Amino acid sequence: MLQIHTLVLGLFQVNCYIVHKQDSRKCLVIDPGDAPKKILAFLQETGLEAEAVLLTHGHFDHVGAMRALAMELDCPVYIRDEEHTMPTALTAGPLGETVSYPDSLSLAGMDISVHHTPGHTPGSVCLCIEDVMFSGDTLFAGSCGRTDLPGGNWDTIQNSLNYLKNLPGDYRVFPGHGEETTLSCERQTNPYLR
Repeated sequence: MLQIHTLVLGLFQVNCYIVHKQDSRKCLVIDPGDAPKKILAFLQETGLEAEAVLLTHGHFDHVGAMRALAMELDCPVYIRDEEHTMPTALTAGPLGETVSYPDSLSLAGMDISVHHTPGHTPGSVCLCIEDVMFSGDTLFAGSCGRTDLPGGNWDTIQNSLNYLKNLPGDYRVFPGHGEETTLSCERQTNPYLR
């Protein structure tokens, strides 16, 4: 069973997720947007060991603590290569050395499906582990990500949302900002998924 801890970080209130199997100390850090000391303190307090940092996209509010964590924890950072094409003003400087996502990977004892969902940014992804989806800024409860920044595209995010809507089954959805939801709820109530 997955254990998911949410740290709401920074001025933009980004959801940083610490994810691990119930019986494991190995974990993943998803979207460490800010406050690396707070994230490191949480890991130390809980006895969790980060095996990797996973980024849903490269905007500064989601990657702000990434460099400090990668150095301190000596772990890889995963992101799609397209994110390196965005203006560095949006990524808080060069993203640095990262690992490009494959379609799936296994880390910290978890199998992760990586779904490329561009539109908010060129390399946005949704990460699925068991019945959980980490949707970044592609899908929110009742809404979707903005597309008016460089690299964003409204038609492209509509295609990505349609792709998510048509995924089989249901998922608990943990977005980059705001409250958790479910994919079935969003299919029924989110105007951007109709």
